[in-house]
Amino acid sequence: MILACQKISKSFGGESILNNVNFLINEGEKAAIIGINGAGKTTLLKIITGEYEPDSGEVVFQKGASYGYLSQVIDVQSKRTIYEEMLDAKKEIIEMEQKIRQLEQSISRLKGDALEEAMENYARLTEYFEKSNGYAWKSEIVGVLKGLGFTESEFDTPIHTLSGGQKTRVALSRILLIQPDLILLDEPTNHLDMESIRWLETFLSNYHGAVLIVSHDRYFLDKVVTKVIEIENGDSIVFQGNYSKYAEKKKAQRDAQMKLYLNQQQEIQHQEAVITRLKSFNREKSIKRAESREKMLSKIERVDKPVSLNDKMRITLEPEIVSGNDVLTIENLTKSFGEKHLFRNLNVSIRRGEVVGLLGANGTGKTTLLKIINRYLRADSGKIHYGAKVSIGYYDQEQHVLNDENTIFDEISDAYPKLTNTRIRNVLAAFLFTGDRVFQQIGTLSGGEKGRVSLAKLMLSNANFLILDEPTNHLDIQSREILEDAINNYEGTVLYVSHDRYFINQTATRILDLSPEGIVNYKGNYNYYLEQKEAGNIAADSDSILTPVEEAVSASPSSTKEDWKRSREEAAKQRKRANDLKKTESEISRLEEENEQIKEEMNLPEYASDVQKLMELSTRFEENENQLLELYEKWEELSE
Repeated sequence: MILACQKISKSFGGESILNNVNFLINEGEKAAIIGINGAGKTTLLKIITGEYEPDSGEVVFQKGASYGYLSQVIDVQSKRTIYEEMLDAKKEIIEMEQKIRQLEQSISRLKGDALEEAMENYARLTEYFEKSNGYAWKSEIVGVLKGLGFTESEFDTPIHTLSGGQKTRVALSRILLIQPDLILLDEPTNHLDMESIRWLETFLSNYHGAVLIVSHDRYFLDKVVTKVIEIENGDSIVFQGNYSKYAEKKKAQRDAQMKLYLNQQQEIQHQEAVITRLKSFNREKSIKRAESREKMLSKIERVDKPVSLNDKMRITLEPEIVSGNDVLTIENLTKSFGEKHLFRNLNVSIRRGEVVGLLGANGTGKTTLLKIINRYLRADSGKIHYGAKVSIGYYDQEQHVLNDENTIFDEISDAYPKLTNTRIRNVLAAFLFTGDRVFQQIGTLSGGEKGRVSLAKLMLSNANFLILDEPTNHLDIQSREILEDAINNYEGTVLYVSHDRYFINQTATRILDLSPEGIVNYKGNYNYYLEQKEAGNIAADSDSILTPVEEAVSASPSSTKEDWKRSREEAAKQRKRANDLKKTESEISRLEEENEQIKEEMNLPEYASDVQKLMELSTRFEENENQLLELYEKWEELSE
């Protein structure tokens, strides 16, 4: 055990965020903390690192264990260069190497006990130095920095001049080089391109220490972690396996819980109907039976309905009109900024119904290309042709399409002035903006909230060609899955840029890989693209790379006939049961009416002294009562 969180609870302003959170991290284990936005994941990391104090519970580290923590926001104003910061991370190893060199020089001059002592120190230091991989510290620094996307020309850049994302990569590089017993990472992939993320996956998977990650990058979690700690409604649930295994188990749990709930609800409704019917017979015995069932029903332990613990965003993408088959054609497109050439002579065609993922390293011009297609930027040369009846809906990762001065309500109202206030409120409620929140100013919103406003505008556009720039940024996993479903059910055409490989895998039908040398076409999802690229199969716009197609296997005639026969037999049984139930109810009603008439006859004055007639009526009444008792039992059995 390297870390134990025991009964951790934390509240802010009276609102409970974490409630009795428990989990263990063992030595060398790779684990993830997941949950919706606001679930308390970052709060939990800050409690582990001591930045926050828990209201109750405790955090226990293995004695002498070290940890490194990467937070989401890094604001380092160091005057050191990137490389100097890495030298500081290897300070102990560098100082040890210097001592070894000094001992090597002094050994040649020493004699007697001093020499023996120096030799012992030298042996001890060199052994520890070798175990610490000391001879490779320079290559480790270069390898980590390059792996996380820095070029050697950037090594001498002062840290205080870097962007926020670059500072985060420097901080991550330092942690990886220190090699603590436990690495704590809060959204480590946010500022990395795909190549750097893949490098980090390999590094962490092979890392000797333990790793605890908060991330919305499901593909990354699939590759790295073997344990998932879910924070849901303040509580923690631990699942063994990677993210996909967790998702399967979680779905199975919810499905089982929902099935249990629905079955119980069906049984409760049935019992209530039986009780109502028994009471309607208005007989002492049937009323007693009804009361007995009511007692049984009151003792049932009710199953709670599984509900989403937070409201779910609801998004439906529907094109207003159908476009032509040819949606977009790009011919010989070129774009540069000064001396920096992004791309030249690009040729791309996109057809109706395709979902195309645009990939490429940072700086290759993916966002620029989307802006040119959407007429926000001009190309240096080349042509763009839109197909017949093409209507574009654009999602901008920087949210420049939103007016920070507007309220959320006004942002929708200005864009779609024909919408009624009720319709606007209903749409905003679908994106989790309710009550007075709709009058919150755009400029005060978080990145995730702005993303939801942009998605609301996108949904209302009813466009048939969606151009999306990093649509999953700032969305939690649940919201990403909802967006995936919306795109998969969309009947229009989609072109997007995304670093979310899980999202690409779930939605893309084609991958375009953009580089300074041009663009390469892969007809498949992200996994297919990766397989082909690693195998060295490059076929630009070639039909030789085909998406695998599963062949439908039809059932054999004999099995179909058997299934048909079974279904007919079952349907016949159901009809017979329904008919028997109806006949039983009719017979109960007839006998009850007959007994009411018998009671009335027995009270008639003319029969008061007619013993034989009264005996005859009493016998009939008793026979009917016995028959009714049997019919009640039969009715209950058929009702079940």
